[in-house]
Amino acid sequence: MNYKNNKAENIKIAYVGGGSKGWAWGLMSDLASCDDISGDMYLYDIDYEAAQHNEVIGNLYKDCENAKSKWNYHACKTPKEAMTDADFVVLSILPGTFDEMESDVHTPEKYGIYQSVGDTSGPGGIIRAMRTIPMYEEIAENIKKYCPNAWVINYTNPMTLCVKTLYRVFPEIKAFGCCHEVFGTQKLLVEAIKSELGIENVDRSEIKVNPVAVNHFTWLTSAKYKNIDLFPVYKSFSLKYKDGYTKNLDDNWMNNFFSCSNKLKFDLFNKYGYIAAAGDRHLAEFCEGGWYLKSPETAKEWGFGLTPVSWRKNYLKEKLQKSEDFRNGTKKVEIKGTGEEGVNQIRALLGLCDLVTNVNIPNQGQIPNLPKGAVVETNAVFRAGTVTPVFAGEIPQSIYPLVSRICGEQEMLSDAIAKRDIDKIFIAFCNDPLVTCSLDDAKKLFTEMVFNTEKYLTSYDLSLLK
Repeated sequence: MNYKNNKAENIKIAYVGGGSKGWAWGLMSDLASCDDISGDMYLYDIDYEAAQHNEVIGNLYKDCENAKSKWNYHACKTPKEAMTDADFVVLSILPGTFDEMESDVHTPEKYGIYQSVGDTSGPGGIIRAMRTIPMYEEIAENIKKYCPNAWVINYTNPMTLCVKTLYRVFPEIKAFGCCHEVFGTQKLLVEAIKSELGIENVDRSEIKVNPVAVNHFTWLTSAKYKNIDLFPVYKSFSLKYKDGYTKNLDDNWMNNFFSCSNKLKFDLFNKYGYIAAAGDRHLAEFCEGGWYLKSPETAKEWGFGLTPVSWRKNYLKEKLQKSEDFRNGTKKVEIKGTGEEGVNQIRALLGLCDLVTNVNIPNQGQIPNLPKGAVVETNAVFRAGTVTPVFAGEIPQSIYPLVSRICGEQEMLSDAIAKRDIDKIFIAFCNDPLVTCSLDDAKKLFTEMVFNTEKYLTSYDLSLLK
């Protein structure tokens, strides 16, 4: 990498999960839209053919009429080829297949346990973590071996446990986890300003917030627009739309499994006095199972859907077709912003700008009343070669019991999986707020879910469950 005329050139990015259908294309678009960085991206995926397909697609972005920079894309057969001397490593993988995720999400339904996402918390998130953490141990070892000075950007869920694993295996790693859920809440606050104050044309980046807690269960302890305290504004807005705010959604919006009415978010605010800063589908999974996920009908009453894995499988078929259409020229790639901040984080770390945004990194005291070393989500300052967490303050007393329970479970689960301790993993499983069945049924459920994904759990002694 080198600098020339206030631009960073010859940057090397390694993309683990480089056969991605979606995330990778968005990153390619965001990179092409920046005029002050350029270089090469090396795509590694256990599905080498998928990486080859993205090599073709990525190189098409160079010919877009509005491309501001040129990036060269290369499919790689080995992590060594992709990672050696990389400046940045992007991690975005699916741990297993949608068949395994189908078990994660839907097997618990036999016991009256429903999940809206199933990739972070709940029984599905825990079994997914059992698959993911061994993969991340290997990834961390490869980073240590091939590019120890690289900045590592993680997008994979369960976010907290992925980042925790990277630091456990390679303590000197420079890694952080990115999530856009807070951005959605900033956009909702823009709507509140418009509704309650009549102020138009506010950009979500103008909403200054203080996020605290853990990924997908993040809360805002302050929110301001210029010098306006937005908590009273949000209070008025949430009461006005206590039955849900669905502006800009068509009448069929409940058929979109990713849409939500924000009704759950408003309910949490009016119960606890702080702004829950994730989508309703995620927030529901960190609360007691009887609150918002007692049944599919309960979820519908709260204005959000349960995302079935059958939908994800069908959507994958659409993305595979889209990939083919890009490659054969029947569909053109387009440069349009994703709203993600990964590229601006890269630019800031290269000294081309400064940035304050929410990230997931180990607690160094930015949240004093959560364990040191636990991965937490707060703001951090990005500037030339540094990511410095912003002191966010303590988790407020009213939400502390909710957050500390989840943080404690994640700490226990991380340690248990690191030791491949099946008994301790099961304790974490039973402690989860969504596991509302009897202890005997919890053991049956855990055992069934584990054996449904056993081909990805070869480093565990599963004979203990037989």
